[in-house]
Amino acid sequence: MPELPVSDVDLYTAQARIDPYPIYDELRALGPVVYLSRYDLYALPRYEHVRAALMDWRTFSSARGVFVDAATNAELEGITLCSDPPEHTMMRGVLGRPLRQDRMRDITPRIENVADRVVTRLVERGRFDAATELAEHLPMAVVSDLVGLPDRGRAKMLRWAAAIWNTQGPADERFAEAKPLVDEFIGFAVNDAVPGNIDPDGWAAQLYQAADRGELPRAKCPVMMLDYVTPSLDTTILAITNTIALFARHPGQWELLQSDRSLIPHAINESLRLETPVPQFSRVLTEDHEIGGTALPAGSRVALLYGSANRDDRHYPNPARFDITRRPSDHLAFGRGEHVCVGMHLARLEMTALLERLADQVERFDIVSETPLINNGLRGLQHLEITVQAA
Repeated sequence: MPELPVSDVDLYTAQARIDPYPIYDELRALGPVVYLSRYDLYALPRYEHVRAALMDWRTFSSARGVFVDAATNAELEGITLCSDPPEHTMMRGVLGRPLRQDRMRDITPRIENVADRVVTRLVERGRFDAATELAEHLPMAVVSDLVGLPDRGRAKMLRWAAAIWNTQGPADERFAEAKPLVDEFIGFAVNDAVPGNIDPDGWAAQLYQAADRGELPRAKCPVMMLDYVTPSLDTTILAITNTIALFARHPGQWELLQSDRSLIPHAINESLRLETPVPQFSRVLTEDHEIGGTALPAGSRVALLYGSANRDDRHYPNPARFDITRRPSDHLAFGRGEHVCVGMHLARLEMTALLERLADQVERFDIVSETPLINNGLRGLQHLEITVQAA
């Protein structure tokens, strides 16, 4: 067996959260598996091995948590994200009903109407924050209603979701600041977001209705609301903001999209590939396993570096280039296999609705200023002040 490369690189410094790509380049060059000595993790930085791990849940288990901190992983065991079939299949079957691709037809007119209004209003202004005024608008205006949480919860959804993502990393300062907010959200889910307080036609209520039919334990309902709130907000908001930033930096690509709207799905995939909002999750090996010629023992925690895999030049030629004709539908930003993102169809619908309307109304974007998000589980821009030239 080849000698296992070891790195003491820290993926959780502020600079690494802002710009992890030099680190990813270094890790991919070291080998198919790199031991991260700071966190006792075996990192998979290359596309081939990350995809293979995602497709093999029996060997790469989520049941012992998918984060970094051991205590957090133990606490989260049994939620949808941190479970394997058959338990995972049972929860995902209920959770995913309103998010199926065929159900998106029912909410498409609603999303398109909201997209029409917000794009027209912001383009008329000419200058706005694409993160907080554009990208946040659809998830907050539509998804909050669809989930059907009480008003008190809606006001804090963004803060709660960001806090949950911060607990994905090690027990650092960001983690410590986030923990009380996570506890507050769980308390809200258990005590406030319950039948009688939630919209009886909303997604949250459907969880309890499924429990009443015996399809899942009622105790699972509060924590399963995490699966609606967390992925529906920050990840989509970051994906939209990243896409606008990429088009601002590459006006030629925006001209291509304006002239050929069939490129919109490929532009979304290319943006997600190049600027992956969730760069990493982990798994635990259920048995001794060989990866790229390296043997790892059962019980090893393995970090799947999506953000690195999506820029692997072994799989994508010239991977740092933003090219909406690339058609990278095999990117790993949504994951793959049993744990593929349950909300990906909704995210694509929201992004498509906005890009279609922006393509009608905006000739070009120019960046005035930007502020990176520093979060243990997410990557992207917290603010993106832009000006637009109307079409």
